Amino acid sequence: MTELHYLTVAEASRRIAKGRLSPVDLVDASLDRIATLNKKLNAFVLVTGAAARKAAKKAHAQIKAGRRLGPLHGIPLGLKDIYSTAGVRTTAHSKVLLHNVPKTDSTVAAKLNAAGMVLVGKLATHEFATGGPAKDLPFPPAVNPWKEGHFTGGSSSGSGSAIAAGLVTATMGSDTSGSIRGPSAFCGIAGFKPTYGLVSRAGVYPLSFSLDHCGPMTWTLEDGAMMLDAIAGPDAADPASSAPERIPNYTRALKDGIRGMKVGVIRRFYEKDLEATREAKKAIEEALLVLKKLGARLVDVNLPPLADWDACCRVILQAEAYAIHEKDLRTRPNIFARVTRERLLSGAMLSAADYIQALRRRAQLCRIYDEALAKVDVVVTGC
Repeated sequence: MTELHYLTVAEASRRIAKGRLSPVDLVDASLDRIATLNKKLNAFVLVTGAAARKAAKKAHAQIKAGRRLGPLHGIPLGLKDIYSTAGVRTTAHSKVLLHNVPKTDSTVAAKLNAAGMVLVGKLATHEFATGGPAKDLPFPPAVNPWKEGHFTGGSSSGSGSAIAAGLVTATMGSDTSGSIRGPSAFCGIAGFKPTYGLVSRAGVYPLSFSLDHCGPMTWTLEDGAMMLDAIAGPDAADPASSAPERIPNYTRALKDGIRGMKVGVIRRFYEKDLEATREAKKAIEEALLVLKKLGARLVDVNLPPLADWDACCRVILQAEAYAIHEKDLRTRPNIFARVTRERLLSGAMLSAADYIQALRRRAQLCRIYDEALAKVDVVVTGC
């Protein structure tokens, strides 16, 4: 039988529903695993053990009394430490917010709490979800559990490490320019960056107002869909929220499979623009073969060079990140880690013209991408 700390969300949920697993045992297994491994992995910057055990006992009693809140009830959760949590320290892995204790939950934290998930702690990130691994921060950088000295990917570094090591059953990360997808790839887990505006960012410390996304990081796609079912939806508190009032059931939709689906493949991105290694190319082709065997039809898609997309993203991200942190960068720059400070200050070198031109090019690229998607159901980028 799979050890409790390596159960997927879906399997743990099924066992809890059948009375074969107690949320108390599942949360205890998570906390025991954290106590054993976190000193080496640094995935958690704060563990809320006492509160988690109390919440697990409450969940157990509710479920036993027939008041199960849904499939996530009693499942242990870790949140990237940029998600505000009422009464629980939220630092963004920075000295700037070292003593920050929010009075209210972020929308995502509130939704997952309403779904019955049990918060076991806050997860390491790169400072303010940018920069990189640094020693001059309040907490050490998270470690990739698969091999010592290997990078976790960033900035949702603790989220990737915690899932891969079995410290917790589910986590939330954020993605502005790869911060869910990168750690998920590097740590061998399933990360999902939802459509812009589908998941509220209210109460999540911003990096770029125009580019930030919130999304789940779990062992499997099914687990991510279960999380998305709980967190997707409109939110007046997030100006970028564009989710419809009626949200489909993503978990149920997985059962439809992909037979007949048109899958676009943007080969130039990984064959020409940012050439992948031989091993990576082989892995991509093997993945495409799996999609084909499952009934999908592969269609080559041609888009503008990857450098166009990357440059557009970098200008917008750096300009907006600098605007967010301008006051602290001007008055106390040394409070940031060196790598964060250098990255944020690059935004000060950009002009208003640079930013406006990047926004214009972004609109053009979005239109080109929308036209490509009109011919296929989904695209594989390979990078």
